[in-house]
Amino acid sequence: MLTLEQAIRKRIIELAKERNITINKVSTLSGLPHTTLLSFMNNETHNPRISTLLHVCEAFDISLKEFFDNKVFKDVKDE
Repeated sequence: MLTLEQAIRKRIIELAKERNITINKVSTLSGLPHTTLLSFMNNETHNPRISTLLHVCEAFDISLKEFFDNKVFKDVKDE
């Protein structure tokens, strides 16, 4: 079982791999500062804002619903 934070990281990595892009490229496409996304991905910051996730979804050209509608979120545990 993953925490929500771990599941979000895993989903971002999966989407980046599917599209063959780096996390740096995701931050560029999303318009987020590189430090914002990298700090979260490197476990330096926790619990991203929903607005941050919305920008990440925009980089992948998907909705928040599509982001969270994934098996990785099926058995998320509370932190």
